[in-house]
Amino acid sequence: MGLGVPELLIILAIVIVLFGASRIGDLGSSLGRGIREFRRGVRDDDAPAASDASKNESK
Repeated sequence: MGLGVPELLIILAIVIVLFGASRIGDLGSSLGRGIREFRRGVRDDDAPAASDASKNESK
């Protein structure tokens, strides 16, 4: 009772009709850029924590 391939294709077709193909591309690139920035932020937050842990272990 889940969504199968035919249902997903119908939903995709409706989204393309509502927003247009060019707008979908813009949304996809914006989403990718946001995910990339999020990962970079998480990675930057982990780097100082790892260096602090190594300083505490060396004491």
